[in-house]
Parts: sequence; C-alpha cells; structure tokens
Amino acid sequence: MNPRRTRAAFGAALLAVAGLATAAPAHAADRPTVVLVHGAFADSSGWSEVAARLGADGYPVRTFDNPLRGPAYDADRLEQFLAGLDGPIVLVGHSYGGVVVTNTHDPDVRANVYVAAFAPERGQRMLELLNPIPYPGSLLLPPALLAGPVPDPTSPAGVNLDAFVTEPFFREVFCQDVPPARAAELFRHQKTAAVGTNLEPTEDPSWATVPSWYLVAGQDRVLPPALQRDTAARVAPGRTREITASHAAYVAQPGAVADIVRAAAG
Repeated sequence: MNPRRTRAAFGAALLAVAGLATAAPAHAADRPTVVLVHGAFADSSGWSEVAARLGADGYPVRTFDNPLRGPAYDADRLEQFLAGLDGPIVLVGHSYGGVVVTNTHDPDVRANVYVAAFAPERGQRMLELLNPIPYPGSLLLPPALLAGPVPDPTSPAGVNLDAFVTEPFFREVFCQDVPPARAAELFRHQKTAAVGTNLEPTEDPSWATVPSWYLVAGQDRVLPPALQRDTAARVAPGRTREITASHAAYVAQPGAVADIVRAAAG
C-alpha cells in the first residue's frame, strides 16, 4: 500500500473520531438541567433512582432541598437555586413540591413535570384541594398524621408547628408498593412540614404559561387519584400519563417518572 495513502487514510480516521468526540458533548450540552423537587414527609434522597436514570441519558440532574416552610418561602428559595444554573431547566415536583413549582417563576424553565402533585390555581390552598367530599380516599389523617412543635429559624418565634407521618402508618399511607426495608429508609429520611403550608394561597401559577406534564399515581393513598386526574386535565391536557403506583411513585416506579421527564425535556 502507498505509505502516503495510508497516512492520509489514518489521518482522516482520526479526524472522524475527533468529530464524534466533539459532537457528543455538544449534544449533551443541549439537554436541559432537570431539577427534582421533593414534597412533604420526604427529602431529596428519594429521587436517587430517577436521577440515576436521567444522568445515564446525559441529562444534568440537580435536587432541591425543599425547606417545607410554605409556598412563598420555598418558591423564593427555589428561584435562588435556579438562578445559579445555566441553560434551560425542567422542573419536576412531587406532592407538595408541585405547589412550590407552581409558585416558581424563572425564565429558564422550559417545562414543569408534576408527579402525583398539587398544582393549585391562583388563590387556592392545599387544604381546599384535599376536600374529602369531592375527593374521598386520602389516608393522610390522624393518627397517621400528627403535628408538634419544632425549631424553625425562619419563624419569628423560632419555633413552628410541623406535621409528620407516624412510623406505624408510614408505609401503608405513603408507599405501600415499596419493599418494607425501602419504606423504613424513606421514613428515616422524612422531613416535617410546616402546617402553614396547607393554609397559604398560591400566587400566579407557573403552569399557566409553562408547558406542563402530569404523572398520575393510580393507587395513591395521600392525593386521591380522582383529584390528580382533574388536576392533570386542567394543567397538562394531552400531556398526562397514569401508572399503578402509590404516592411515592418516584420511588416505586422510577423508570416511569424518568420517561415522562424525558418527554417534557423534548
């Protein structure tokens, strides 16, 4: 073989490989950052399997440590968090995390994803939405749900009244389709939520201007599935999926949650 032709072919091959190598990061850079927002009675650790799946696909993934102090306070902290990120963002909210997403307005957010979540209208409170007359079936009631004083530096008094799910009822109410050992881990990571989060009205909802997706958990014992379906029809028409899962759908079926986030990421 002609040595010059051999060197030329080898050089062309190197350029082709180099082209592939430079193309891959550019493609990854086009992907939005996915920000996962947990709800009440949970922390960010529950998102681990969803984050792993999205990360393997090349999505930058961040979790937000939701303070659970109230929609306005928590949304303000989330907006500060998002201000430190570059490029487009997809916000994913579970349960009360959906209220925080609804009250968050950032120009870089391209899509909202609600996972078994609240998505109130302007002026609505979570307590109104959990009305057992139109939407019966929630087991989030005493003795499963209790409240007590906790230190709270965000409160003028330095203390707040926080709600929590008690251990004997945690798996039955929150995650009945999760193995007992995993449910016990979720209980250990539970964060209490200020009772006032249920009473504070929502401001202008972000879903009114941001394309939104909704994943309904069909066996939810916290947010009745009928409430979720009505919410989805209002905020995410044509962008709704339903799975057979508990309230902790993001733990029980992380693949389905990752799938709808991918759809929202476009």
